Amino acid sequence: MSWIILIASGVLESVWALSLAESKGFKKLWPSILFGVALTLSMAGLAIAMLEIPMGTAYTVWVGVGATLTAVYGFFTTDKATLAKVLLLLLLIASVIGLKVVS
Repeated sequence: MSWIILIASGVLESVWALSLAESKGFKKLWPSILFGVALTLSMAGLAIAMLEIPMGTAYTVWVGVGATLTAVYGFFTTDKATLAKVLLLLLLIASVIGLKVVS
């Protein structure tokens, strides 16, 4: 169950990062509210997951999931997806999976 919570928290990390960008410096109300809610839930989930998953592994997986989803979203909106970027994200995903396997 801790791994499910951790992955969900990583997804929420991406949500709060994207909401932060959309808030335009907290000038837009709804993205700012979504940022606060997603940030709170993401941190709470990370804390709960760390009760059973070692800190280094949990934090790395949390960041990896959030960073990957945020980057992929960027590929569909503002960033250019290059072969190098895609390969590096695949390496990041493989590393996150590897941490789960060796835990």
